Amino acid sequence: MARIPLIYNVRNLGQRRVSTALTALGIALVAWVFIFTLALAGGFQSALQATGSRDNAIIVRNGSTAELTSIITRDVAAAVESQPEIARAPDGRPLATAELVVVWNLPRKSGTTTNVVVRGVGPKSVALRSKVHLAAGRMFRPGLDEVVVGKMVAERFQNCSVGDHLKLSGRDWNVVGVFDAGGTGYDSEIWGDVELFMPVFDRPVYQSVILRLGDNSHFAALKKRLESDPRMSVTVHREDQFYAAQAGALAGLLRSLGIFVTLIMALGAVFGALNTMYASVGARTKEIGTLRAIGFSGGSVLLSILVESTLLALLGGAIGCLLALPVRNFTTGTMSFTSFSELAFRFAVTPGMLLSGMIFAGAMGLVGGFFPARKAASMPVVEALRQA
Repeated sequence: MARIPLIYNVRNLGQRRVSTALTALGIALVAWVFIFTLALAGGFQSALQATGSRDNAIIVRNGSTAELTSIITRDVAAAVESQPEIARAPDGRPLATAELVVVWNLPRKSGTTTNVVVRGVGPKSVALRSKVHLAAGRMFRPGLDEVVVGKMVAERFQNCSVGDHLKLSGRDWNVVGVFDAGGTGYDSEIWGDVELFMPVFDRPVYQSVILRLGDNSHFAALKKRLESDPRMSVTVHREDQFYAAQAGALAGLLRSLGIFVTLIMALGAVFGALNTMYASVGARTKEIGTLRAIGFSGGSVLLSILVESTLLALLGGAIGCLLALPVRNFTTGTMSFTSFSELAFRFAVTPGMLLSGMIFAGAMGLVGGFFPARKAASMPVVEALRQA
Protein backbone atom coordinates (compact mmCIF):
# COMPACT_ATOMS: atom_id res chain seq x y z
CA MET A 1 0.00 0.00 0.00
CA ALA A 2 1.53 3.31 -1.11
CA ARG A 3 1.69 5.91 1.66
CA ILE A 4 1.01 9.60 1.30
CA PRO A 5 4.22 11.58 2.08
CA LEU A 6 4.47 13.12 5.57
CA ILE A 7 5.27 16.53 4.11
CA TYR A 8 1.71 16.61 2.77
CA ASN A 9 0.32 16.52 6.34
CA VAL A 10 2.79 19.10 7.62
CA ARG A 11 1.86 21.45 4.77
CA ASN A 12 -1.85 21.11 5.53
CA LEU A 13 -1.33 21.96 9.19
CA GLY A 14 0.57 25.09 8.17
CA GLN A 15 -2.22 26.22 5.88
CA ARG A 16 -4.80 26.30 8.72
CA ARG A 17 -2.75 28.25 11.22
CA VAL A 18 -5.55 29.63 13.37
CA SER A 19 -7.47 26.38 13.82
CA THR A 20 -4.21 24.45 14.22
CA ALA A 21 -2.97 26.83 16.89
CA LEU A 22 -6.24 26.80 18.85
CA THR A 23 -6.51 23.01 18.79
CA ALA A 24 -2.86 22.61 19.74
CA LEU A 25 -3.27 25.01 22.66
CA GLY A 26 -6.33 23.11 23.89
CA ILE A 27 -4.41 19.84 23.82
CA ALA A 28 -1.41 21.57 25.43
CA LEU A 29 -3.57 22.66 28.36
CA VAL A 30 -4.87 19.12 28.88
CA ALA A 31 -1.34 17.69 28.65
CA TRP A 32 -0.14 20.31 31.16
CA VAL A 33 -2.88 19.39 33.63
CA PHE A 34 -2.07 15.70 33.16
CA ILE A 35 1.64 16.24 33.86
CA PHE A 36 0.81 18.61 36.73
CA THR A 37 -1.28 15.87 38.34
CA LEU A 38 1.49 13.31 37.99
CA ALA A 39 4.04 15.81 39.34
CA LEU A 40 1.85 16.56 42.36
CA ALA A 41 1.38 12.92 43.30
CA GLY A 42 4.98 12.09 42.41
CA GLY A 43 6.37 14.92 44.55
CA PHE A 44 4.35 13.81 47.56
CA GLN A 45 5.36 10.19 47.10
CA SER A 46 9.03 11.05 46.56
CA ALA A 47 9.14 13.17 49.71
CA LEU A 48 7.87 10.31 51.87
CA GLN A 49 9.79 7.54 50.13
CA ALA A 50 13.04 9.48 50.49
CA THR A 51 12.35 9.99 54.19
CA GLY A 52 13.36 6.43 55.07
CA SER A 53 16.71 4.70 54.61
CA ARG A 54 17.27 1.12 53.49
CA ASP A 55 20.01 0.84 56.13
CA ASN A 56 17.63 1.71 58.98
CA ALA A 57 14.88 -0.18 60.73
CA ILE A 58 11.95 1.41 62.52
CA ILE A 59 10.11 -0.30 65.37
CA VAL A 60 6.53 0.60 66.20
CA ARG A 61 3.80 -0.98 68.27
CA ASN A 62 2.20 -4.06 66.76
CA GLY A 63 -0.74 -3.02 64.56
CA SER A 64 0.39 0.61 64.10
CA THR A 65 0.70 1.89 60.56
CA ALA A 66 2.19 5.24 61.59
CA GLU A 67 4.35 6.60 64.38
CA LEU A 68 1.54 8.80 65.65
CA THR A 69 -0.58 5.79 66.65
CA SER A 70 2.29 3.82 68.17
CA ILE A 71 3.32 3.39 71.81
CA ILE A 72 6.80 2.23 72.83
CA THR A 73 7.52 2.12 76.56
CA ARG A 74 10.92 2.94 78.00
CA ASP A 75 11.53 -0.73 78.88
CA VAL A 76 10.77 -1.87 75.33
CA ALA A 77 12.93 0.91 73.87
CA ALA A 78 15.86 -0.10 76.09
CA ALA A 79 15.43 -3.75 75.09
CA VAL A 80 15.38 -2.87 71.40
CA GLU A 81 18.51 -0.74 71.68
CA SER A 82 20.41 -3.68 73.24
CA GLN A 83 20.04 -5.93 70.17
CA PRO A 84 23.30 -7.20 68.65
CA GLU A 85 22.32 -6.41 65.04
CA ILE A 86 22.51 -2.66 65.66
CA ALA A 87 25.48 -0.74 64.25
CA ARG A 88 27.76 1.07 66.66
CA ALA A 89 28.46 4.79 66.74
CA PRO A 90 32.06 6.04 67.03
CA ASP A 91 31.59 6.26 70.81
CA GLY A 92 30.79 2.53 70.89
CA ARG A 93 27.14 2.99 71.76
CA PRO A 94 24.28 1.55 69.67
CA LEU A 95 23.33 3.74 66.72
CA ALA A 96 19.67 3.86 67.77
CA THR A 97 17.23 6.37 69.19
CA ALA A 98 13.74 6.38 70.69
CA GLU A 99 11.58 9.27 69.51
CA LEU A 100 8.37 11.07 70.37
CA VAL A 101 5.95 12.26 67.67
CA VAL A 102 3.04 14.65 68.27
CA VAL A 103 1.18 17.14 66.09
CA TRP A 104 0.59 20.76 66.96
CA ASN A 105 -1.54 23.40 65.27
CA LEU A 106 0.44 26.41 64.04
CA PRO A 107 -0.39 29.52 61.95
CA ARG A 108 0.93 29.68 58.41
CA LYS A 109 2.39 32.87 57.03
CA SER A 110 -0.72 33.05 54.84
CA GLY A 111 -2.88 33.41 57.96
CA THR A 112 -4.47 29.95 57.99
CA THR A 113 -3.56 27.24 60.48
CA THR A 114 -2.71 23.57 60.17
CA ASN A 115 -1.04 20.73 62.06
CA VAL A 116 2.73 20.30 62.07
CA VAL A 117 4.70 17.25 63.23
CA VAL A 118 6.71 17.95 66.38
CA ARG A 119 9.37 15.28 66.92
CA GLY A 120 11.32 14.65 70.08
CA VAL A 121 14.75 13.38 69.06
CA GLY A 122 17.81 12.05 70.82
CA PRO A 123 21.59 12.43 70.44
CA LYS A 124 21.78 9.83 67.62
CA SER A 125 18.81 11.07 65.60
CA VAL A 126 20.79 13.25 63.17
CA ALA A 127 23.44 10.56 62.65
CA LEU A 128 20.68 8.14 61.62
CA ARG A 129 19.49 10.55 58.91
CA SER A 130 22.30 11.22 56.50
CA LYS A 131 20.31 13.75 54.46
CA VAL A 132 19.74 16.08 57.42
CA HIS A 133 22.14 18.99 57.88
CA LEU A 134 21.90 22.46 59.39
CA ALA A 135 21.07 25.19 56.90
CA ALA A 136 21.10 28.06 59.40
CA GLY A 137 21.80 28.60 63.10
CA ARG A 138 22.81 25.70 65.33
CA MET A 139 21.44 22.49 66.83
CA PHE A 140 19.32 22.71 69.97
CA ARG A 141 21.00 21.97 73.30
CA PRO A 142 19.47 19.10 75.32
CA GLY A 143 17.58 20.18 78.41
CA LEU A 144 16.91 23.72 77.16
CA ASP A 145 13.75 25.23 75.64
CA GLU A 146 15.23 25.20 72.15
CA VAL A 147 14.04 23.71 68.86
CA VAL A 148 15.20 23.44 65.28
CA VAL A 149 12.76 23.50 62.36
CA GLY A 150 12.75 21.98 58.89
CA LYS A 151 13.29 24.38 56.02
CA MET A 152 9.71 23.95 54.76
CA VAL A 153 8.39 24.88 58.19
CA ALA A 154 10.64 27.95 58.23
CA GLU A 155 9.38 28.98 54.79
CA ARG A 156 5.68 28.44 55.41
CA PHE A 157 4.92 29.11 59.10
CA GLN A 158 4.98 32.13 61.39
CA ASN A 159 7.60 32.50 64.15
CA CYS A 160 9.78 29.76 62.69
CA SER A 161 12.91 31.68 61.69
CA VAL A 162 16.16 31.56 63.63
CA GLY A 163 15.81 33.82 66.67
CA ASP A 164 12.00 33.61 66.84
CA HIS A 165 10.00 32.39 69.82
CA LEU A 166 7.58 29.59 69.06
CA LYS A 167 4.75 28.59 71.41
CA LEU A 168 4.21 24.84 71.79
CA SER A 169 2.02 23.28 74.45
CA GLY A 170 1.73 26.59 76.29
CA ARG A 171 5.49 27.08 76.47
CA ASP A 172 7.84 29.39 74.58
CA TRP A 173 10.66 27.76 72.63
CA ASN A 174 13.63 29.48 71.06
CA VAL A 175 14.13 28.62 67.39
CA VAL A 176 17.90 28.22 67.20
CA GLY A 177 18.33 26.51 63.84
CA VAL A 178 16.85 25.51 60.50
CA PHE A 179 17.75 22.14 59.03
CA ASP A 180 17.60 20.89 55.45
CA ALA A 181 16.49 17.26 55.11
CA GLY A 182 17.00 17.03 51.35
CA GLY A 183 13.36 17.25 50.34
CA THR A 184 12.21 14.47 52.69
CA GLY A 185 9.28 14.54 55.09
CA TYR A 186 11.53 15.75 57.91
CA ASP A 187 11.64 19.17 56.21
CA SER A 188 8.06 19.60 57.48
CA GLU A 189 8.89 18.86 61.13
CA ILE A 190 10.01 20.64 64.29
CA TRP A 191 12.67 18.90 66.40
CA GLY A 192 13.55 19.24 70.05
CA ASP A 193 14.92 17.26 72.98
CA VAL A 194 12.81 14.12 73.42
CA GLU A 195 13.35 13.96 77.19
CA LEU A 196 12.15 17.53 77.55
CA PHE A 197 9.23 17.13 75.16
CA MET A 198 7.80 14.09 76.97
CA PRO A 199 6.71 15.93 80.15
CA VAL A 200 5.82 19.12 78.27
CA PHE A 201 3.43 17.27 75.94
CA ASP A 202 2.34 14.92 78.73
CA ARG A 203 3.57 11.85 76.86
CA PRO A 204 5.24 9.28 79.16
CA VAL A 205 6.03 6.93 76.24
CA TYR A 206 7.86 7.02 72.93
CA GLN A 207 6.29 6.46 69.53
CA SER A 208 9.10 4.68 67.71
CA VAL A 209 12.65 3.41 67.82
CA ILE A 210 14.90 4.00 64.81
CA LEU A 211 18.17 2.09 64.46
CA ARG A 212 20.95 1.52 61.96
CA LEU A 213 21.59 -2.09 61.02
CA GLY A 214 25.15 -3.32 61.29
CA ASP A 215 24.50 -5.15 58.02
CA ASN A 216 21.39 -5.26 55.84
CA SER A 217 21.36 -9.04 56.10
CA HIS A 218 20.73 -8.72 59.85
CA PHE A 219 17.22 -7.39 59.34
CA ALA A 220 15.48 -10.77 59.14
CA ALA A 221 17.04 -12.03 62.38
CA LEU A 222 16.22 -8.79 64.23
CA LYS A 223 12.63 -8.81 62.96
CA LYS A 224 12.08 -12.46 63.91
CA ARG A 225 13.48 -12.05 67.43
CA LEU A 226 11.62 -8.86 68.34
CA GLU A 227 8.28 -9.77 66.79
CA SER A 228 8.26 -13.23 68.37
CA ASP A 229 8.86 -11.83 71.87
CA PRO A 230 5.38 -11.44 73.49
CA ARG A 231 6.77 -8.88 75.95
CA MET A 232 7.60 -6.51 73.12
CA SER A 233 4.38 -6.43 71.06
CA VAL A 234 6.18 -4.58 68.26
CA THR A 235 6.50 -4.70 64.48
CA VAL A 236 9.85 -4.18 62.75
CA HIS A 237 9.94 -2.45 59.35
CA ARG A 238 12.62 -1.37 56.99
CA GLU A 239 12.43 2.39 57.28
CA ASP A 240 12.18 3.08 53.55
CA GLN A 241 9.34 0.57 53.13
CA PHE A 242 7.52 1.96 56.16
CA TYR A 243 7.34 5.47 54.71
CA ALA A 244 6.69 4.25 51.16
CA ALA A 245 3.59 2.40 52.40
CA GLN A 246 2.31 5.63 53.97
CA ALA A 247 2.76 7.49 50.68
CA GLY A 248 0.93 4.99 48.49
CA ALA A 249 -2.70 5.61 49.46
CA LEU A 250 -2.72 9.41 49.23
CA ALA A 251 -0.51 9.50 46.14
CA GLY A 252 -2.92 7.10 44.45
CA LEU A 253 -5.89 9.27 45.43
CA LEU A 254 -4.20 12.41 44.09
CA ARG A 255 -3.48 10.68 40.80
CA SER A 256 -7.02 9.32 40.51
CA LEU A 257 -8.66 12.69 41.15
CA GLY A 258 -6.28 14.47 38.82
CA ILE A 259 -6.73 11.97 36.01
CA PHE A 260 -10.52 12.19 36.41
CA VAL A 261 -10.37 15.96 35.93
CA THR A 262 -7.92 15.53 33.05
CA LEU A 263 -10.20 13.08 31.25
CA ILE A 264 -13.09 15.53 31.46
CA MET A 265 -10.88 18.24 29.96
CA ALA A 266 -9.61 15.75 27.37
CA LEU A 267 -13.14 15.34 26.03
CA GLY A 268 -13.15 19.02 25.11
CA ALA A 269 -9.74 18.73 23.47
CA VAL A 270 -10.84 15.68 21.49
CA PHE A 271 -13.92 17.53 20.21
CA GLY A 272 -11.64 20.38 19.20
CA ALA A 273 -9.49 17.97 17.23
CA LEU A 274 -12.63 16.45 15.68
CA ASN A 275 -13.86 19.85 14.51
CA THR A 276 -10.46 20.79 13.15
CA MET A 277 -10.01 17.55 11.23
CA TYR A 278 -13.62 17.51 9.93
CA ALA A 279 -13.11 21.07 8.65
CA SER A 280 -9.83 19.98 7.08
CA VAL A 281 -11.44 17.02 5.34
CA GLY A 282 -14.36 19.17 4.17
CA ALA A 283 -12.04 21.77 2.67
CA ARG A 284 -9.95 19.13 0.90
CA THR A 285 -12.69 16.94 -0.57
CA LYS A 286 -11.53 17.41 -4.17
CA GLU A 287 -7.91 17.00 -3.13
CA ILE A 288 -8.69 13.73 -1.35
CA GLY A 289 -10.59 12.54 -4.43
CA THR A 290 -7.54 13.32 -6.57
CA LEU A 291 -5.32 11.30 -4.25
CA ARG A 292 -7.68 8.36 -4.60
CA ALA A 293 -7.83 8.79 -8.38
CA ILE A 294 -4.04 8.69 -8.84
CA GLY A 295 -3.79 5.40 -6.96
CA PHE A 296 -3.72 6.00 -3.20
CA SER A 297 -6.06 3.59 -1.40
CA GLY A 298 -8.67 4.43 1.22
CA GLY A 299 -6.36 2.94 3.85
CA SER A 300 -3.58 5.32 2.82
CA VAL A 301 -5.94 8.30 3.11
CA LEU A 302 -7.18 7.10 6.52
CA LEU A 303 -3.62 6.66 7.77
CA SER A 304 -2.60 10.07 6.41
CA ILE A 305 -5.44 11.88 8.20
CA LEU A 306 -4.67 10.00 11.43
CA VAL A 307 -1.00 10.97 11.14
CA GLU A 308 -1.98 14.59 10.59
CA SER A 309 -4.27 14.59 13.63
CA THR A 310 -1.60 12.92 15.74
CA LEU A 311 1.04 15.43 14.63
CA LEU A 312 -1.31 18.23 15.65
CA ALA A 313 -1.84 16.60 19.05
CA LEU A 314 1.88 15.95 19.57
CA LEU A 315 2.55 19.61 18.83
CA GLY A 316 0.11 20.47 21.62
CA GLY A 317 1.71 17.84 23.86
CA ALA A 318 5.15 19.34 23.31
CA ILE A 319 3.84 22.78 24.25
CA GLY A 320 2.22 21.27 27.35
CA CYS A 321 5.53 19.66 28.35
CA LEU A 322 7.36 22.97 27.99
CA LEU A 323 4.72 24.69 30.12
CA ALA A 324 5.07 21.93 32.75
CA LEU A 325 8.84 22.28 33.22
CA PRO A 326 8.62 25.34 35.54
CA VAL A 327 6.31 23.30 37.82
CA ARG A 328 9.50 21.75 39.25
CA ASN A 329 10.09 25.00 41.13
CA PHE A 330 6.67 24.96 42.82
CA THR A 331 6.27 24.04 46.48
CA THR A 332 2.98 23.00 48.00
CA GLY A 333 1.67 21.10 50.98
CA THR A 334 -1.01 18.53 51.61
CA MET A 335 -2.47 16.77 54.61
CA SER A 336 -0.86 13.42 55.33
CA PHE A 337 -3.48 10.81 56.23
CA THR A 338 -1.08 9.03 58.58
CA SER A 339 0.04 11.98 60.72
CA PHE A 340 -2.90 14.38 60.12
CA SER A 341 -0.36 17.12 59.56
CA GLU A 342 0.92 19.12 56.63
CA LEU A 343 3.63 17.62 54.47
CA ALA A 344 5.28 20.22 52.25
CA PHE A 345 7.07 19.11 49.10
CA ARG A 346 8.25 20.19 45.69
CA PHE A 347 6.57 19.00 42.52
CA ALA A 348 8.51 16.24 40.76
CA VAL A 349 8.58 16.49 36.95
CA THR A 350 10.44 13.49 35.54
CA PRO A 351 11.22 12.46 31.93
CA GLY A 352 8.75 9.61 32.37
CA MET A 353 5.97 12.08 33.23
CA LEU A 354 6.77 14.20 30.17
CA LEU A 355 6.73 11.08 27.99
CA SER A 356 3.37 10.11 29.51
CA GLY A 357 2.06 13.58 28.66
CA MET A 358 3.16 13.17 25.03
CA ILE A 359 1.59 9.71 24.80
CA PHE A 360 -1.65 11.05 26.29
CA ALA A 361 -1.65 13.91 23.78
CA GLY A 362 -1.00 11.51 20.92
CA ALA A 363 -3.91 9.33 22.07
CA MET A 364 -6.20 12.38 22.01
CA GLY A 365 -5.06 13.08 18.46
CA LEU A 366 -5.80 9.53 17.34
CA VAL A 367 -9.27 9.57 18.88
CA GLY A 368 -10.04 13.04 17.52
CA GLY A 369 -8.84 12.15 14.03
CA PHE A 370 -10.39 8.72 13.63
CA PHE A 371 -13.90 9.66 12.49
CA PRO A 372 -12.79 12.42 10.08
CA ALA A 373 -10.18 9.98 8.71
CA ARG A 374 -12.79 7.28 8.23
CA LYS A 375 -15.04 9.76 6.42
CA ALA A 376 -12.20 10.77 4.10
CA ALA A 377 -11.24 7.15 3.40
CA SER A 378 -14.80 6.11 2.50
CA MET A 379 -15.47 9.11 0.27
CA PRO A 380 -16.57 8.06 -3.28
CA VAL A 381 -13.87 9.12 -5.76
CA VAL A 382 -16.25 10.42 -8.43
CA GLU A 383 -18.29 12.52 -6.01
CA ALA A 384 -15.17 13.92 -4.40
CA LEU A 385 -13.77 15.01 -7.78
CA ARG A 386 -17.02 16.82 -8.62
CA GLN A 387 -16.69 19.10 -5.60
CA ALA A 388 -15.79 22.66 -6.43
